[in-house]
Amino acid sequence: MEILKIENLSKVYGTGDTVVKALDDVSFSVKKGEFVAIIGPSGSGKSTLLHLLGGVDRPSGGKVFVDNTDIYKLDETQLAVFRRRQIGLIYQFYNLIPILTVEENITLPLLLDEHKVDKAQFDDIVKILNLSTRLKHLPNQLSGGQQQRVSIGRALISNPAIMLADEPTGNLDSKNSQEIMALFKMFNRTFNQTLIVITHDEQIALQADRVIAIEDGKVAKDEVIRP
Repeated sequence: MEILKIENLSKVYGTGDTVVKALDDVSFSVKKGEFVAIIGPSGSGKSTLLHLLGGVDRPSGGKVFVDNTDIYKLDETQLAVFRRRQIGLIYQFYNLIPILTVEENITLPLLLDEHKVDKAQFDDIVKILNLSTRLKHLPNQLSGGQQQRVSIGRALISNPAIMLADEPTGNLDSKNSQEIMALFKMFNRTFNQTLIVITHDEQIALQADRVIAIEDGKVAKDEVIRP
């Protein structure tokens, strides 16, 4: 079952002599439960691609379907709600709200929707992420690895169709990087969570089921590592 489908996606910046094609006619699909790594050198368009998949930016052309919804047919309000409910976004620098506790940061997407928190699910997530003793702490009272765990919890709490991670280990040491990747793989394999990770680290990419290489805004390689 396809959970994500991209058709002829393009993104252009500037006009005339200054025009830059960040993405150029990119098409591929991702099945539910797949773990996909997107790699490429700096400036290749991989982060632009992730922002378009996550509904953070709008394309110059093409379509993105998430769980059969053409997300760019939604208006800004509808897209914001869809993104909050169906797309879990994880960034290199965590993007936590500094005045909110760990518990409040994790449950924020549900609270914004005025949805009740499923306590059993919440307890399961914080236990797996080893955050049970940190729930009342603020982000500045946590290590980098702990902050990234909070951002993973926040991305998971709404049971999203897809999780998108942009260089999620780029700000962590090797030990924390390994632990974060182990968590990603566990959620992917245990809960069939679809996961797309943008990375420049080949060792991280090789842990995925499939690797898509982006060069000069185009798909240069699409290789299945683990069928």
